[in-house]
Amino acid sequence: MAEVTDRWAVGAAYEAFMGRWSRSVARSFVAWLDVPPRAHWLDVGCGTGALTAAICESKKPASVLGCDPSGPLVEYASTTLPDKAVSFEIAEASHLPKRDGGFDAVVSGLVLNFTPEPRRAIDAMRARLAETGWVAAYVWDYGVGMQLLRYFWSAAVALDPEVSALDEAQRFGAWDDARLLSLFRDAELARVETRELEIDTHFRDFDDYWLPLLGRTGPAPSYVASLPPARQEELRERLRRELPAAADGRIRLRARAWAVRGTNESAP
Repeated sequence: MAEVTDRWAVGAAYEAFMGRWSRSVARSFVAWLDVPPRAHWLDVGCGTGALTAAICESKKPASVLGCDPSGPLVEYASTTLPDKAVSFEIAEASHLPKRDGGFDAVVSGLVLNFTPEPRRAIDAMRARLAETGWVAAYVWDYGVGMQLLRYFWSAAVALDPEVSALDEAQRFGAWDDARLLSLFRDAELARVETRELEIDTHFRDFDDYWLPLLGRTGPAPSYVASLPPARQEELRERLRRELPAAADGRIRLRARAWAVRGTNESAP
């Protein structure tokens, strides 16, 4: 098997593949956070701006600064979120932008599992927090709860067992609520708690599921892009057989994420 590297190059492609589901789970996550209006937010690993958009929709922020190491994703986010309260920067999770007085909420959506040093990233997030406020994050439940990926990798591994090393359940399956709880407590955050976030991931038909996998952005699309045309077609047909399509062609799946939050404050 040729080496396959995750690519994060095309914002529109990621939006079609995962961004639409990221936006749905981001709304649930933001609703859970106890952050008042007119707060200053830092969105770490903002990607195409799903979490930033959810913050703007429901929290009436004074400002949101989104940062991500991928220039193309930051460019996509900045062109699709023309809000005066929002700005974006290219930055790694371990070297975050600063604000005088800190941020009232430092959040990260669907990023920590991709970070080489997650504890260092959490420490950096806490360091950017104001005297009071929340550090919070969420990740997909790759091990069990991300059905659209479970069907994909099960089919890929059935066709080529060597692909199991790329399966996100193998790479990120340990990222559950217990691990998030442990990471935040080890970072000496207070009042740490976790929550399950579950959303529908419904597809109009098989093409609505398959075509975004051709976008070359994200782990599964990066793997598809590495395959020759005949192997791609073989994978496509296996998925077509195995996905649970209804009589009208619709495919109804579910996706789960684990969320965690903590604060500098020890008092309720």
